[in-house]
Amino acid sequence: MQRFWYLIYNILAVPGFWLLLQAASLFNSKIRRGIKGRRGMMERLEVEVQRLTRRRRFWFHSSSMGEFEQAKPIIAELRKRYDDIDIIVSFFSPSGYDPSRNYKLADLITYLPYDSVANVRRFLDLIRPTIAIMVRYDTWPNHIWELSRRGIPIVIANATLRKHSTRHYPLLRSFHRNVYDHITSILTVSQADVEAFQNFGLTNPELHVIGETRYDQVWQRSIEAKTKHLIPSQILKRKKVFVVGSSWEEDEAVLLPAFRRIARHDSNALMILVPHEPTLPTLDRLELALSDSMRAIRFSDLNDYSNENVILVDSIGILTSLYQYADVAYVGGSFRQGIHNVLEPAVYGVPVLYGPKHENSQEALQLARRGGGIVVTQAEQCYAELRKMFNDKKARLRAGAESQRLVEENVGATQRFIEYLETALQR
Repeated sequence: MQRFWYLIYNILAVPGFWLLLQAASLFNSKIRRGIKGRRGMMERLEVEVQRLTRRRRFWFHSSSMGEFEQAKPIIAELRKRYDDIDIIVSFFSPSGYDPSRNYKLADLITYLPYDSVANVRRFLDLIRPTIAIMVRYDTWPNHIWELSRRGIPIVIANATLRKHSTRHYPLLRSFHRNVYDHITSILTVSQADVEAFQNFGLTNPELHVIGETRYDQVWQRSIEAKTKHLIPSQILKRKKVFVVGSSWEEDEAVLLPAFRRIARHDSNALMILVPHEPTLPTLDRLELALSDSMRAIRFSDLNDYSNENVILVDSIGILTSLYQYADVAYVGGSFRQGIHNVLEPAVYGVPVLYGPKHENSQEALQLARRGGGIVVTQAEQCYAELRKMFNDKKARLRAGAESQRLVEENVGATQRFIEYLETALQR
């Protein structure tokens, strides 16, 4: 079946995917950035790899920023332990590549080339990795097959797979079994993930539960965040703070009416609103939506704060630090396509609200089961839950304690990953 799927993938899927990207780029600016960023990529790599002089090269690949956050604690620990490795980081999406170009712990940062045989062979000839570490699930078949052919160990970190994933559908099951069987080790988040991978009938990769390195990342970042003072203490004095992170328009359609009712009866209620994309059109739209009954001020104008109800954040890269000020938090994406990172507020021991589309996150499911996460589906329910958390201190502290306990119980995956990695490399 190896030859069959190799031909099908390269004759039909690779050209089809390329044509689809070209068509989609006409309407999607992010796809256009990805295409533009790959122009001349190999030529740039030929120059940049000459700076790599250490004995071993560890290659980390992430699809986008969310997955790369899970790689960061592993990279940081490797940097502490070894001085004989070069670290190469690649991304598929510009949403990971663009904000990470100045990441100091990597020796080389690049896009992943499109998954054609010629691209893959040239790419691997240039970077010559000692080991390839794929984060989460971004495993491109030609990259996997060629790495395996060259005898380079392949590890998936933070691997997760839903039991009823479409990858288990009959034809897709056969294809993915062939890809996964060329991987050396699949290190999963949970035992349920191990069982989901075992359902493919895999014969080659080792399967081990390592845990979720994202817990280690948010724990470390929370320690660092507490040294930052982004909002003056006099603004927060006696306030009940609701931090909304990574909101989309669909989230705001539920949140704004709910908070408007809260603010109408409680002058101490303060919302810190962090839109997912704080572009000028988004900020203007939100200011217009807030203007009918609430007063908003932009984060960049906080020196002129005058008891506004809403701080509208117009900066990027500070959300995880802003969660430390929350009495209650909301994590966006869960009314649109899938929830963002619920651990970022949970680490501070606060109740976390989110919408119905959160099945993509095991952490959100666990938080809801424990009572640290509260699922809301409409504005009326959001108002009731937010009012309860603001006014019932015992309920708020109880939910917050469950949030923090979830994080504390799962810290340590990075250490387990490194220990496994050392053993695998010795073999």
